[in-house]
Amino acid sequence: MSPPRPSAVSRPPRGPSPARPAAARALAAGRAIRSGTGGGAAAGAAGERDEQRRRRCKMLDGHVLLGWLSSCALLGLLACAPRPSAAYFGLTGNEPLTILPLTSEMEEAAAKAHYKVCDRLKLEKKQRRMCRRDPGVAETLMEAISMSAMECQYQFRFERWNCTLEGRYRASLLKRGFKETAFLYAISSAGLTHAMAKACSAGRMERCTCDEAPDLENREAWQWGGCGDNLKYSNKFVKEFLGRKPNKDLRARVDFHNNLVGMKVIKAGVETTCKCHGVSGSCTVRTCWRQLSPFHEIGKQLKQKYETSLKVGSTTNEATGEGDISPPKKSIPGHSDQIPRTTDLVYIDDSPSFCLMSRYSPGTSGRKCYKDKNCDSICCGRGHNTQSRVVTRPCQCQVRWCCYVECKQCTQREEVYTCKD
Repeated sequence: MSPPRPSAVSRPPRGPSPARPAAARALAAGRAIRSGTGGGAAAGAAGERDEQRRRRCKMLDGHVLLGWLSSCALLGLLACAPRPSAAYFGLTGNEPLTILPLTSEMEEAAAKAHYKVCDRLKLEKKQRRMCRRDPGVAETLMEAISMSAMECQYQFRFERWNCTLEGRYRASLLKRGFKETAFLYAISSAGLTHAMAKACSAGRMERCTCDEAPDLENREAWQWGGCGDNLKYSNKFVKEFLGRKPNKDLRARVDFHNNLVGMKVIKAGVETTCKCHGVSGSCTVRTCWRQLSPFHEIGKQLKQKYETSLKVGSTTNEATGEGDISPPKKSIPGHSDQIPRTTDLVYIDDSPSFCLMSRYSPGTSGRKCYKDKNCDSICCGRGHNTQSRVVTRPCQCQVRWCCYVECKQCTQREEVYTCKD
């Protein structure tokens, strides 16, 4: 029998080892048996027993060494951490499957960072409490703010008021009940509703998850699956976050009404998306889930509602004593006297022209316009300047294998139009 190969993790012994004479006798006995000159079956059995004993000794040495190395590594981790922060979870003490560096300091730091975001948003007391109770709320609020502002600027990019939201302009605008203010409230509540429903389905929230199976028709024809956007939880959260319906103040009722309009546009845009399963695409089984419309479509619908928004006044309901939104008492030229519906945007103050700089906007002086599209409207009759310039842009782009896009640089002359001062 040939001698076994030494283990890769065993340590070479220093000095004489008591296992060596037994190993030598086992090897000699094995050679004698193979050559036919040995001492018979008894000698072979004795050699095998000695060889097994030698293997166990080497295995024990290897395990002791690995255990020692693991202990040293663990002690090093513990020495670096301010308190016990690592733990081995394995089949044996020397085979770590995972290390979990979880410390209370790290958890506290994450919580403090989450609280700082909530405080930076300058929320009311109740809103701040709702923000702090779930780590995912702060991130969702930030996403909703950014998404709403970008969509507002996109929808009004060709208008005199291009949704300029710098500090002083935004603050002054929100103090008045303009059409533009109505749009801001609607797009903000729609953005929060949309972002919260998406955050639930994406697994970023602790208190909600995918949308549960709704009561859709023909459930026997398909099975509920996928991960739908959780509009039910989102609506509940946003209504609680925005507060209860006010009773007396007209401006507060108008803002609350416009908030609900944004939420209703989100609800109306929910679609059921299905995917077919079956042999050769037979669609014997369909997996379906509910999905929100892209937020760009929501912004487009709210912009249309802005164009048809209604000016309102206030009346008192004699039965309940509560204030109601109603058409203004005095007839206004160009405005219909129809009672506003729950899906209409409403406002109480006429908007300024936004042509000149004021506390509501920087005006349109120097604004870029498009000659055949909106220069006459944006420039408010002041005319526009024409400037010719040479620009270089990528052109004639092609996809190359693999995997990049190759473009040429094309130079052309273009005219830029800006409003006069």
